[in-house]
Amino acid sequence: MAQLDKVAKLKDFGNEFVERMRHPDRDIRISIPVKMDDGSLKIFEGYRVEHNDIRGPYKGGIRYHADTEINEVKALAFWMTIKCAVAGIPMGGGKGGITVDPKNLSKGELERLSRGWVQKLVNNLGPTKDVPAPDVNTTPEIMSWMVDEYEKLTGDKTGATFTGKPIENGGSEGRGAATGMGGFYVFDALRADLGLPEKCKVVIQGFGNVGSNAAEIFEAHGHIVMAVSDSKGGIYNENGLDIKKLIQHKKDTGSLSGFTGARDLTNEELLETPCDLLVPAAFENVITDQNAPKLRAKALLELANGPVTPEADEILFKAGVPVIPDVLANSGGVTVSYFEWDQNLKNEKWSEADVNAKLKTILDDSSKKIFTTSKELNTNLRNSAFILALERIKEKMK
Repeated sequence: MAQLDKVAKLKDFGNEFVERMRHPDRDIRISIPVKMDDGSLKIFEGYRVEHNDIRGPYKGGIRYHADTEINEVKALAFWMTIKCAVAGIPMGGGKGGITVDPKNLSKGELERLSRGWVQKLVNNLGPTKDVPAPDVNTTPEIMSWMVDEYEKLTGDKTGATFTGKPIENGGSEGRGAATGMGGFYVFDALRADLGLPEKCKVVIQGFGNVGSNAAEIFEAHGHIVMAVSDSKGGIYNENGLDIKKLIQHKKDTGSLSGFTGARDLTNEELLETPCDLLVPAAFENVITDQNAPKLRAKALLELANGPVTPEADEILFKAGVPVIPDVLANSGGVTVSYFEWDQNLKNEKWSEADVNAKLKTILDDSSKKIFTTSKELNTNLRNSAFILALERIKEKMK
């Protein structure tokens, strides 16, 4: 809520509105009994926090993690309210989870747990009420189990209560690369305004699904991806990396290291590599007040959640280094989730080209509005993104 307090000082939204945004509409805790493979019964704690639905049904993922607890879920539900409003989609914010390490469960136990979560929350869920999606350690297959359970309990055959489903089970084309594609569209909409060249030198920290997709997309649009890294370290080639060959190299060897024509470097060295655009696409809090002064990027694009600490954000803003914030930069995922919901309700199937065209239109609009606000208020892009979100939410409350 620190970000809410910060923007409330930049623009007067009124005390009543700000106070309402501090609290979710409801937070639900459930106990889920699961019959284990050995015949014993184990009780798991689950959650669903529905923060705000003034713009549309609650929207947000379900995470399975040993450290998941209600306060984390509440904070993330608020974040989803903001993210959906930043993107401009007609959805509110929600989040769910179960306190569990899914690696300790068999596939059968995992399925029974997932169906149990739906059984306990069936009256809260629905295409016009609350629409969950995958998150940490949840998959399209888990969404399929949940859709099936919801259909058994309610008779609903639209599939629109859950998104992130497999393509063959009502999922949307373009969902797999949506975060990377959305991030690129946001960057492309702001590139000239941020004073970046037409052909940028790009450094990407993180080479999982989001980072590798982003690398392919930037390369395909004529930019030079000259360094990438994963948790083990990174590689660098000033003239650019061949991303398709690099993806195959990692599949073959399990590592980025040893790629032909590139030299190895540490994650610390990667973050400090001179470039036009630095893309943190892996972990939280990787750019801090300790390393922010050492960065030699002209701009940052946050594809990870929370990679830049508030202290580092302030340092970079004062240094004239714009940070395109996560709440805008990685909103492609939730936007295409909304598209999936829309297709399910209309019984339509859009092509990947249609999905991407719609995604670009939505994110271009929000990006331009956020940049304009940042100039008008002489504030950073993160603050202006929150201001846009709060304006859109408050407008619906009238």
